[in-house]
Amino acid sequence: MALVERGIGLVYGGGRVGLMGVLADAVLGAGGRVTGVLPRALAVKEVAHEGLTELIVTESMHARKREMAERADAFIALPGGIGTLEELFEAWTWAQLGVHRKPCGLLNVAGYYDGLIGFLDHSVTEEYLRSEHREMLLVDTDAGTLIERLGSHELPTIPKWLSSGAT
Repeated sequence: MALVERGIGLVYGGGRVGLMGVLADAVLGAGGRVTGVLPRALAVKEVAHEGLTELIVTESMHARKREMAERADAFIALPGGIGTLEELFEAWTWAQLGVHRKPCGLLNVAGYYDGLIGFLDHSVTEEYLRSEHREMLLVDTDAGTLIERLGSHELPTIPKWLSSGAT
C-alpha cells in the first residue's frame, strides 16, 4: 500500500461505499491512519465508515471540503464521477489562485482519465488554460510514482491576473 509504506495518512470523504471505501479499508488493513470527513446529511443516511481512525462530521458539503483541504498535504483524484471531478477542480483552482500551495494529482488508472487529459491539453492549445497552470496538475498511472512526484513537486508562483494591456 503506497500511502502506508511512506507513512502517509489518508484524508477522504468518510464513506464506507465505493472505491474510496475500499481504499480506506485497504489503508486501515495495512496499519495506516484514515481520517474521514462527512457532511451530517450523508452520515445520517448510514453511509459513514464507522471503522476509521477519525471521523469528522460537518454541517455542509462546503464545510467538508474546507476541512479536508486544511488537513491534506496534497490531493489525488482516483477514478470517480462528478463529485470527484468537482473536488479535484476546486483543489486545483485553489492552488492556481494561491489559496493553498498544495500539489494536485490525477491517478489515471487504465486510461480512465485519458479523455479529460486530452481536453485539458486542448484547453492549453486553445489558450483557455495556461500551460503553467496545466502543469500544476500531475498525472500518473502508478500510485507510488504519483505520490513521490507530489511529495517533491513545488508549485510555481505564477501571476494569475493579466496586466491591463494584456489579452
